[in-house]
Amino acid sequence: MLENCAPNSGDTAWMLTSVALVLMMTIPGLGLFYGGMVRKKNVGDTVMTSFAVTCLISILWLVCTYSLAFRAGTPFIGGIDRAFLQGIVSDISKGIGNPNPLAPTIPETVYLCFQLTFAIITPALIAGAFAERMKFSAMLWFVGLWAIFVYSPIAHWVWGPDGFLASGNPDAWVKVLDFAGGTVVHINSGVAGLMACLVLGKRKDTGPNHNMVLTFIGASLLWVGWFGFNAGSAVSAGMQAGMAMLVTHMATATAAFTWMLVEWMMRGKPTVVGICTGAVAGLVAITPASGFVGPMGSLGIGIAAGMFCYWGCTGLKHMLGYDDALDAFGVHAVGGMVGALLTGVFAVEQYGGTAGLIDGNAMQVINQIEGIVIVFVYDAVVSLIILKVVDIFIGLRVTDEVEREGLDLALHGETVH
Repeated sequence: MLENCAPNSGDTAWMLTSVALVLMMTIPGLGLFYGGMVRKKNVGDTVMTSFAVTCLISILWLVCTYSLAFRAGTPFIGGIDRAFLQGIVSDISKGIGNPNPLAPTIPETVYLCFQLTFAIITPALIAGAFAERMKFSAMLWFVGLWAIFVYSPIAHWVWGPDGFLASGNPDAWVKVLDFAGGTVVHINSGVAGLMACLVLGKRKDTGPNHNMVLTFIGASLLWVGWFGFNAGSAVSAGMQAGMAMLVTHMATATAAFTWMLVEWMMRGKPTVVGICTGAVAGLVAITPASGFVGPMGSLGIGIAAGMFCYWGCTGLKHMLGYDDALDAFGVHAVGGMVGALLTGVFAVEQYGGTAGLIDGNAMQVINQIEGIVIVFVYDAVVSLIILKVVDIFIGLRVTDEVEREGLDLALHGETVH
């Protein structure tokens, strides 16, 4: 504990800004991105899901999930000494910046708000998979239970001070590099989304996107907000944050352009929704690598994200036959796995303190693979259990009549005109 250590004003100012940027990613960014891709009769339910998830996860963060994720406990789950955020005021009165070794130069209040924005967007991303067919009440129960039993443990494993996958923990069993959430956020949300698709089944009918301009605006907000997501994960206003911002932008531009070219060759026309989805794929893939790779690594990751996520949203989905409405698995799980694996390839010791394959450390690729497999399996099993429990007690899916009528009018009593 850093007694009488005043927070660094520059770091704190940057992290306050990052909190706002990352919150903007969910409301309004993700809400508009997803809202533009569903049918008009379901756009209200889609944007409300992002808003309601923001509220629910914030309350749970205060009650217990922050403490479970980021306080010291065991290698598998944190302690409960910050349940209901107890103890923060007394630490502030002692002049303590943040007792968490991950962020010693900023107030704990700022750090917990920053990490809260990650906890918010992760389950909101899952909603893209089951859009247009899950009950709103079931969604709330699923998201709440998932935040406690899936997000909190996995965040602790990878980012907790004593997590068994945490690269910053000298006693970690496997040192997984995940700078800003390739495993914790993207593989986590994408795999949960796939489980939801499989349990719910396919939509009764599909139709054209509601409004590609909303999707364009949402993707643009995500791109801008992601600078807080990745560069903010340096938890300081320094060299690492600057490099993270640079590689984030370059990988995103590269992935979007790559997706556009692939779609143009495969389908004959480049689309607005396509290039926007490609940009998000690039943002996803560079996330775990952003504090560890340089510009050339970001170029390679961007190209791979554009190609593999396009395949994930087209070939893989059609081959396996699941109905991932807004491609949560194809973009976030596939992109997260591509990014996590390539982090082990392109990591440069000079930038992030750990070498990757190209820098002479082939073992890091093995570490990344182990991290991907562990998170994938745990997430799939526990998400499936939660979905089944919710289905038994309240039912997951709306009736055929509600699905035909539209979720907006049936569940919320309002429509978009």
